[in-house]
Amino acid sequence: MKIAVTGAFSYSGKYITRRLLAQGHEVVTLTNHPERSSIFDNKVKAYPLNFNEAETTKALEGVDTFYNTYWVRFDRGTNTQPAAVENTRRLISSAKKAGVKRVVHISIANPDINSHLPYYWGKAENEKTVIESGMSYAILRPTVLFGIEDILINNIAYLVRRFPFFLQMGDGKYKIQPVYIEDLADLAVEAASRNDNLIWDAVGTDIFTFDELVKTIGKTVNKNPMIIHTHPRIALTAAQFLSLFVRDVLLTPEEVDGLMANLLVSSEPARCKTSLRKWLEENKDTVGTKYASELKKHYLKPAFVS
Repeated sequence: MKIAVTGAFSYSGKYITRRLLAQGHEVVTLTNHPERSSIFDNKVKAYPLNFNEAETTKALEGVDTFYNTYWVRFDRGTNTQPAAVENTRRLISSAKKAGVKRVVHISIANPDINSHLPYYWGKAENEKTVIESGMSYAILRPTVLFGIEDILINNIAYLVRRFPFFLQMGDGKYKIQPVYIEDLADLAVEAASRNDNLIWDAVGTDIFTFDELVKTIGKTVNKNPMIIHTHPRIALTAAQFLSLFVRDVLLTPEEVDGLMANLLVSSEPARCKTSLRKWLEENKDTVGTKYASELKKHYLKPAFVS
């Protein structure tokens, strides 16, 4: 089949694309990083991710399935989460006009149209757009991704390797249920092969309190940082201070609120089976040895995909 993927040269889109090419499909992408096409030996034709409906519709002509991974983690200039909601409407509208048969949309666990957090109400609005499009759909709701190129788990390990203490937001008892990027890609391809409309949480088997997560990472990399529980805003201020040195955005206020509200766990059975504990042990010599920059990874150009 002919298949389109937003961000085929970025993170989750890259893992999905790898599977599609291995299955013999023709893949095209909407991207802001056409210079990265060499990762697939230039087998993936790139079109601009510019949200121009006429141009996007033309790029999607003949496409059977559209994998949409587009979103923004935090606002930067005009590239905001509310703008990403409108951009998603344009993408889905273009897909429908182009005759796309099925959409596989990457959302987030626990989206909420009434949330005060733009990340969560924006994701809920995007799901509504997909559902009301009239196209066949599969919506996947991951929590926090981990893998060789992840941001959060790697950067916790980076800090644990370098500091004798870890400033923890609040009591550290709020929970997190990470999912392996390879498992998410497998689930996305499986969901595309079905005919029924579905909404699945995409989460792994391990559930940690945040204190347990930091201790598990520390033990794996042979470090034992003192966890200092402090007011969330103090921890956020410390993260923002560190951000100046690494020239990145380590943490946002909205992410603090979402984490402490236990929005990074699922009430559904785990569909993804890779254990973070096992993965950390297998990658203990490399995880956290280098800082993973969100800005460097995604903001070489104005928009990015998650």
